[in-house]
Amino acid sequence: MKKESPLEKKLLYQRKLVWDELDQESRKKALSFAKSYQEFLTRGKTEWEAVIEGTKIAKEAGFVPLGKLKKGFNEKKVYATNREKNLVLAVLGKRPILEGVRIIISHIDSPRLDLKAHPLYEEENLAFLKTHYYGGIKKYQWVTIPLALHGVVVLKNGKKINLTIGERKEEPVFTITDLLPHLAAEQMKKSLEKGIEGEALNILAGSIPHKDRDVKERIKLAILEYLNQKYQITEEDLVSSEIEAVPAGEARDLGLDQSLIAGYGQDDRVCAYSALRAICELENPQITSICIFVDKEEIGSEGVSGAQSTFLISFLSEILNLSVPGATELQLRKLLSSSKAISADVNAGVDPTYKDVSELRNSPRIGCGVVITKSTGKGGKSGSSEASSGFVAYLRNLFEKRKVTWQTGELGKVDQGGGGTAAKYLARHNCEVIDCGTPLLSMHSPLEVAHKADIYSTYQAYLAFYNG
Repeated sequence: MKKESPLEKKLLYQRKLVWDELDQESRKKALSFAKSYQEFLTRGKTEWEAVIEGTKIAKEAGFVPLGKLKKGFNEKKVYATNREKNLVLAVLGKRPILEGVRIIISHIDSPRLDLKAHPLYEEENLAFLKTHYYGGIKKYQWVTIPLALHGVVVLKNGKKINLTIGERKEEPVFTITDLLPHLAAEQMKKSLEKGIEGEALNILAGSIPHKDRDVKERIKLAILEYLNQKYQITEEDLVSSEIEAVPAGEARDLGLDQSLIAGYGQDDRVCAYSALRAICELENPQITSICIFVDKEEIGSEGVSGAQSTFLISFLSEILNLSVPGATELQLRKLLSSSKAISADVNAGVDPTYKDVSELRNSPRIGCGVVITKSTGKGGKSGSSEASSGFVAYLRNLFEKRKVTWQTGELGKVDQGGGGTAAKYLARHNCEVIDCGTPLLSMHSPLEVAHKADIYSTYQAYLAFYNG
């Protein structure tokens, strides 16, 4: 192999493998970090479960509820939740808060199947659950795989029931059936998009009839009787429920060398967990630091728990008023315009099997570290906030100073597709923001893949950003 000349070394940009940049002690830390992340990923498959797990970690790190503070900022670390689907944490910095804060925003919702309001029906001696898919999925990927149900049901009397079925070995799983190849001649002629229709994503839920033979729908009634006896749920109660079907099973090591993690929901819980761990390790930072988990990113960041909600602004207002009693709205606006933010979201790593969709000079590689994405969007950058060149330079210098292995990336070829993130919703407040996160393979599938070294690099990047 030709040796790189001094001039090439000085002038050419070269991606580096994270693993080559880590010493033995750092490799041990990276593997330990990946193990704890896998546990978070397994326990936090839904947005409310991610908030529960994140709150536990925050409390262990010394964060206290914002609502318990009376006067002034008598605590350095505070947190708040919103409707059980947002979590926001703050660490007070040494410098005046009006000089701006550092924000890392990530989302904790993932593509899935939601049960409809009237999901349960019986047909041909089988019971099924009707679903409505959530987010961008390839529908064919969700058939014939083990599924688990995670949900919240609020009864007519106001009692809230939490249920999880299909994660423990002793529990049953669920699945969506598919057509056997011998009878699938017509199905096989359809496009991948149409091969499985949305209304065909019906979950098989049972088959034993109720003992009362005079009942019209015996199997459906038997399922309802089970739900009522175990959870006090009636069919009408399912109207006031949020039950999600997600892939069953734990996040696992992948590969003979165990260098990768395979698991559901890594978009975007890999960035959420990395940001959470980074802010939990902050001690006496110069600048006030904020970490926020948002919901609904996969469907446009809408709703009361999405990034377009005023929850973050309300939280910042409270923090500002605790630090500067009587602060005005104008001061809040100046605070935001003086702040820097990372939209912590994943990017698509180059998959050698499908490399034709990537512009290889500008696409991120697995194993080469956290990805800085200057602009997102579709086609002519539609839907992108696009970071300034100055902010990109700031991150480059910061990551070099903190010895963070990073790379740049775009989401595929210009006219191939694309996508947006929560960045533009912070940019609306005149806050400087950039996308920065972990590269993945098989994004939006039931089993996404991340490199352990990239995950650790992401955590290092967020810690560096908070520390400035």
